[in-house]
Amino acid sequence: SLRPTARKLRHIVFGGEALSVGLLENWFSKLEDTAPQLTNMYGITETTVHVTYRPITRQDLKQATRSPIGVPIPDLKLSLINTLGREVPRGAPGEILVIGDGVSAGYLNQSRLTEQRFIASTEDGNLLAYKSGDFARYDQDGELVFMGRADKQVKLRGHRIELGEVQHALEQVPGVEAAIVLPKVNS
Repeated sequence: SLRPTARKLRHIVFGGEALSVGLLENWFSKLEDTAPQLTNMYGITETTVHVTYRPITRQDLKQATRSPIGVPIPDLKLSLINTLGREVPRGAPGEILVIGDGVSAGYLNQSRLTEQRFIASTEDGNLLAYKSGDFARYDQDGELVFMGRADKQVKLRGHRIELGEVQHALEQVPGVEAAIVLPKVNS
């Protein structure tokens, strides 16, 4: 049973990891869809934290295997692009490209990485666009569904770790000929 204070909440926001909607089944069995309103937000550090939002309802339990991330917040635009930087057709997976004033100017003291990820927007040359490394697709309702990472980046206890960078660092150690870095999930 939920504590009385849980019933007084107006909003609960999920963020930081892909939302497993199926885990909310117990919540919806005890409370309504809208009191409190559950909202899934997708965001990345290279923007002003949040990029999209999506209210979650009991109806989402029917498609519990997907992670709905919704639509862009008002000050940002999104495109889904292929490896050539062209927009993908509706329904096809593509890398999330974030465009707008909320996009960072780049990485401090990492010009090569900044050049790879931050590009001039084709819509407005004055705005920066950020290639997120995350994949999504538009569903039949025109909302984004998160599909995963394009690279070998993982999250470990809330920290983003580039497995390729760890592998490269290990290969620089004298006596190490080759290295493979794999995340291990403890059960």
